[in-house]
Amino acid sequence: MPHENSRRTLLAGTTTAIGSLLLPRTILANELTPRAAEGPFYPTKSMRMPDTDNDLVKIAGLVREAGGEIITLKGQITDRKGAPMAGARIEIWQCDVNGKYLHPGDDRSVPNDQGFQGFGHDITDDAGNYAFRTIKPTRYPGRTPHIHVKILDGRREVLTTQFYVDGEPGNARDGLYRRMSKANAKAVSMAFTKGPNGPETIVNVVV
Repeated sequence: MPHENSRRTLLAGTTTAIGSLLLPRTILANELTPRAAEGPFYPTKSMRMPDTDNDLVKIAGLVREAGGEIITLKGQITDRKGAPMAGARIEIWQCDVNGKYLHPGDDRSVPNDQGFQGFGHDITDDAGNYAFRTIKPTRYPGRTPHIHVKILDGRREVLTTQFYVDGEPGNARDGLYRRMSKANAKAVSMAFTKGPNGPETIVNVVV
């Protein structure tokens, strides 16, 4: 299946190392990924496109791809002891290259990018790895560029957070970003490197 093949490609080479510290009684533990507000534009099922896979840049049945800089976002989800979280559902949603969300609540007179999926999900593999093909987040009025993230274990929501672009000048003016400590900000920052399919970033998540 095309989706499964693209998912394997995205997951290839995922880095699984996560910084850790030694706690009493030699229990290895990691700092939890900081939580963040869901925001007003989380798309309910009725708002989502039929295509909700992990490739937000290509919508099934359309020839065109989304506008913006295409990136690969990948990482590993573990618990505090470093055990991988297999079979978890990770969702992301973000505004398109025009700064518009796929949500009726975003009623500004800005056109939606018809080639952008707006929302997608992936299911982690046995090692807790996830991967997405999406666009580098763009500005939305009043916010620095960011990607919304939600992780579910079955029907139970275990984390809602936001990922930011490392070194983005707007971070210093963003109210949510500025509330975080330097360590927390680093944990949810996307630093980009050159990958085989263009820019890629690894954000490991601890829940």
